[in-house]
Amino acid sequence: MLNEITNDNAVEEVENSPIEEDDTSVVDVTPTVDQKEIKDYLSSSLFEDVKSISFDDLDTQDEDASEVKELSEAYSNTLVDISEHQLINGRVVGMNDRDVLIDIGFKSEGLIDRSEFNEDSLPSIGDQVEVYLEYLEDSSGNTILSKEKADFMLRWKSLRKAYDEEEIISGKIIRRIKGGMIVDLGVVQAFLPGSQLDVRPITDFDIYVDKEIDLRIVKLNEARKNIVVSHKMIIEESLVEQRQALFEEIEIGSIMDGRVKNITDFGVFVDLGGIDGLLHITDLSWGRVNHPSEMIELNDDITVKVIEYDPERKRVSLGLKQLTPHPWEEVEVKYPIGSVVKGTIVSLTNYGAFIEIEPGVEGLIHVSEISWTRHIKNPSEEYSMGDSVEAKVISIDPDERKISLGVKQLTPDPWDEIEKDFEVGSKYKGKVQNLTQFGAFVELKEGIDGLIHVSDLSWTKVVRHAKNVLEKDQEVEVVILEVSRENRKISLGMKQLQDDPWQNIIEYFESGKEVSGEIIRILDKGIIIQLEMDVEGIIPFGKMSKKDRRALASQYEVGANLSGIVMKVSPEDKKIILFKEELAGGGSTQSATDEVKDYLKNQQIDTGGKMDIPQELLDNAKDAEKEDRPSDPD
Repeated sequence: MLNEITNDNAVEEVENSPIEEDDTSVVDVTPTVDQKEIKDYLSSSLFEDVKSISFDDLDTQDEDASEVKELSEAYSNTLVDISEHQLINGRVVGMNDRDVLIDIGFKSEGLIDRSEFNEDSLPSIGDQVEVYLEYLEDSSGNTILSKEKADFMLRWKSLRKAYDEEEIISGKIIRRIKGGMIVDLGVVQAFLPGSQLDVRPITDFDIYVDKEIDLRIVKLNEARKNIVVSHKMIIEESLVEQRQALFEEIEIGSIMDGRVKNITDFGVFVDLGGIDGLLHITDLSWGRVNHPSEMIELNDDITVKVIEYDPERKRVSLGLKQLTPHPWEEVEVKYPIGSVVKGTIVSLTNYGAFIEIEPGVEGLIHVSEISWTRHIKNPSEEYSMGDSVEAKVISIDPDERKISLGVKQLTPDPWDEIEKDFEVGSKYKGKVQNLTQFGAFVELKEGIDGLIHVSDLSWTKVVRHAKNVLEKDQEVEVVILEVSRENRKISLGMKQLQDDPWQNIIEYFESGKEVSGEIIRILDKGIIIQLEMDVEGIIPFGKMSKKDRRALASQYEVGANLSGIVMKVSPEDKKIILFKEELAGGGSTQSATDEVKDYLKNQQIDTGGKMDIPQELLDNAKDAEKEDRPSDPD
């Protein structure tokens, strides 16, 4: 190889040598035929220059041969310690653009590809270098060396020593991979698991790329040349002493600085410098906090107060709100009764809305304090979470830490002069707002409603539901029957727009008169029929078993015509009680019809009067009426 480098230099010298312009001739050094000497191989003089020796000279020749043998063995001994696949020291003896020539004491110099050296750290001629011998001789007879493998083996040796002796090494994170990071340890690369990067959970691994960190080797596989390292282990070891010192110094009430290590639904874990403390969500603020992330972010530096410490379990409870005074200490001064406050709705219930006046101070707007005039069943009808609301302070209970607020109090109460606005007996027009079983609500003016009870819808009809008479949004005329400012109620009537027809009805339906009408309902206790003058009659069943009543009732159908004898006119029940023999159960000595007639004759009751009828029939009629009449509201 040295000859190759020498030849290359020679070529370079030739190429660079100047050429004389007149030197254009070519010298032919090949001998001509005339100049060639012809030897006679049969001549005795041909062997005159051959040296001859005697047998006495052989001993001397043996001594020379022995010397040559010793030299040969000595040369061979220089090669005994040189073998393939090992580290050896060499000296740089030459280099070109492609290779570096290293003398390792072998019969020929070794070659190393120049690319295995950094250009900024190329050796100079004469420098000693440690190399790895790959091949004593390749197919071309060259000795092949490697600087990279030598560096790797040297570095691996030092890393193995660091592993055995648990030394701390330094490395540079070069890239991120699945599950962790790749660390450059100098020629050798190692794997740093994500869980071994820090004692705190890491959310952004990319910020660690290109950073130098201290490491501890936790696993070294000699066969596979794999290395696993940890930075967390070093941190934990360094924290042991700090933690012990902190536990000795920590006290309840201490103010400490820390860094947010982890955020959960129930609180924040704070690293106090080797000790983890829990900052519960309820201790973040005097006000409501739905999630700790609303106030704190990961890796935030915060100042906290030690509110509880368990030395046996090594648990520390921290507080943030405790660094400021409790807001309720000055509530009565800041928000006196009658003052107007502004806050944000933080909670809605079926009974009211809670608004946050300031962190830690909340007030309740009861559903009854939202409107003077409207009946609001749930505050969600008016408000949503997060709405900004103004309200007036109604009352304060500092012991219970309660503030009662009202919205309706911000406007005058329309009921204060309601009696002047709506006089009893006067007529008004309004719109039907709601229909119920017990009546209809009519809006007289914005926010002021009155109730028409079902009993005040008609003089003669028994109204079982307001929808049977009225429709929603229908314009109606009403009469003011009663106004109660204390109870905030106005009673209305529709039937009062007309005169009471019952005096005429009583005169028309005289006792003992036989009348007929269409069956409109069949009840357990009797049958209801529609009579003239828009009134209803009821024929009660007589004394009989329930089974017999049902069997008897099954003989009649709604819509069929049925007649009966007038026994009693009842304006309060809006019914005329009738008698029919087959429905009364019959008598033992004479017919029921005759019994009634005789009774009327003996009583000598004037036409249109009321007769005293058997109590049994009256009871049955009342029971039937109860079944047919709708319930009144509370």
